Amino acid sequence: MNKQLTLLCLFILSFSSLSVGFAAAAGEKNPFTPKAFAIRYWDKEIRSGYPKPSFLVSKASPLSAAEAAAFVKLAAGNALATRLPEFCAAAKLLCFREVGPSLEKHDRDANFAVYSDKNFTNYGTGRPGGVDSFKNYSEGENIPVNDFRRYSRDSAGHKESFLNYGTNGNVPQQSFHSYAAGATGGAGEFKHYSEESNVPDLQFTSYSDDANGRTQSFTSYSENNNGGEQSFTSYGKNGNGPTNLFMSYGTESNVVGNGFSNYAETSNAANDTFKGYGVDMNDPSNTFSNYAAGGNGATEKFSNYRDKANVGADSFTSYAKSANAADVGFSNYGKSFNEGTDTFSSYAKSSNGETKVEFTSYGVNNTFKEYNKEGPTVSFAKYTNVSATHSVSAVSGSLVNKWVEPGKFFREKMMKEGTVMPMPDIRDKMPQRSFLPRSILSKLPFSTSKIEELKRVFRASDNGSMEQMMRESLKECERAPSPGETKRCVGSLEDMIDFATSVLGRNVAVRSAQNVNGSKKNVMVGPVKGINGGKVTQSVSCHQSLFPYLLYYCHAVPKVRVYQADLLDPKTKTKINRGVAICHLDTSDWSPTHGAFLSLGSGPGRIEVCHWIFENDMAWTIAD
Repeated sequence: MNKQLTLLCLFILSFSSLSVGFAAAAGEKNPFTPKAFAIRYWDKEIRSGYPKPSFLVSKASPLSAAEAAAFVKLAAGNALATRLPEFCAAAKLLCFREVGPSLEKHDRDANFAVYSDKNFTNYGTGRPGGVDSFKNYSEGENIPVNDFRRYSRDSAGHKESFLNYGTNGNVPQQSFHSYAAGATGGAGEFKHYSEESNVPDLQFTSYSDDANGRTQSFTSYSENNNGGEQSFTSYGKNGNGPTNLFMSYGTESNVVGNGFSNYAETSNAANDTFKGYGVDMNDPSNTFSNYAAGGNGATEKFSNYRDKANVGADSFTSYAKSANAADVGFSNYGKSFNEGTDTFSSYAKSSNGETKVEFTSYGVNNTFKEYNKEGPTVSFAKYTNVSATHSVSAVSGSLVNKWVEPGKFFREKMMKEGTVMPMPDIRDKMPQRSFLPRSILSKLPFSTSKIEELKRVFRASDNGSMEQMMRESLKECERAPSPGETKRCVGSLEDMIDFATSVLGRNVAVRSAQNVNGSKKNVMVGPVKGINGGKVTQSVSCHQSLFPYLLYYCHAVPKVRVYQADLLDPKTKTKINRGVAICHLDTSDWSPTHGAFLSLGSGPGRIEVCHWIFENDMAWTIAD
């Protein structure tokens, strides 16, 4: 009997193998992959019969059945980090590349075009003269990692030009250590450095340290960025006659932190100019510690600094402390659109000689501690008193702050056929990633309390951009819901389905932009369809968050109307897109500094606010 059973099993196994082979030859998908499981889960849980959006299905895990089983086992044993490169590649995740030291010799002029992921050590050390040019370096990449160590050290008259460096990237990590230290003469020029990037981590350590007569120029540095940190440590320290020019630094960026420590400290005749620094930014944070402290004859000028920004906070500690004959000037400083805060501690304390400090058109809400009023000559002209206030409710549409993109928010009356309106850039600028299978996701930590475990899994360095990226997303996921809001962060397609159906039931449809046509242009609204007959309805909106795997922040808020509209070319009247818009009817719990009110005027609870659903984001609604 056992022998017969064995033969029967062998026959079934052979027949199954042949069936799988014929299925593969016919082009059918393996039914045991995570993506196949997610599709079956969709069919089981959703009863509307609406077609599955191709963009969402494409984000299901691409792992094979064998790969998924292997990585599930590693995740269960807390050993995914041992196979991280293979895991990231197979699962299409966002992980740091491992970049080893470069052994290339660069002892002559070089022109780098379309270059990335390099670790330069002893590059141009001791070079006499010459020019190195970097063009299109790490452009449009996910987590490009570049490290320059001892670059142009002890050189004489050597010049470097960085053009389009790290632009349009996601989480670029760029480090300059001991850059031009001990150099004599020469110049470093940075143009279009890390523009339009998500969460950049830019570090300059011992940059131009002990240099003599060297010039550094930053033009269009870190503009239009989202989040991230820039740090300058011991920049120009102990230098002789260094000149540093920052123009259009951080313009129109969102929630960026900048740190300057020991910048131009104990230098001689330093000349630093900040023009257009942090202009039109949203909630910038700048920290200056021991800046130009102990220097001799330093000239430090801030012009249009944090001008027209939305709130923000700056801290100056021991700025120009113990300096000799310093000339420090602030012009149009901190004239924020909404009140920011500035703290000056030990500012110009113990300075001597003809040190001069001048404030012209300086903003509100400032604190001065341990300020040396007897030593330097201090001049305050057009200084706004701390009691001055700004009322956001009085802001008119003509005073729109530039960090609010035209068309990003609009009124419900605009959802009318024939209306011509600006369309924001609805293109998905997030890195391409995939969901994880629930079988793996359930075995990974997901909380700020377990950030150290997450860092070990994804090999994130302490206080690096990967840690910052994960921490910020986790904080938003853990934030207490607003009144009436139901929220959940989901990292698998199955979890998204569960959340949407728990709020709306099983008769649901997914709606999103048909394409990105019309972005950053004027469009004409064509035929409009109100979902649920245009009545107040429920919907679940899902927006991407920045995380190693595809993570969506999904939430349902009360009192919304959802519209689907054809979008036309205003000149030809031909259809170019089909957009989905959500109108929030109750804004009473929104912040007074919300971009919608800066863009449209008014304030919380006084108006409704509408916005488009961007590419690869979505609104789940009841099917109709």
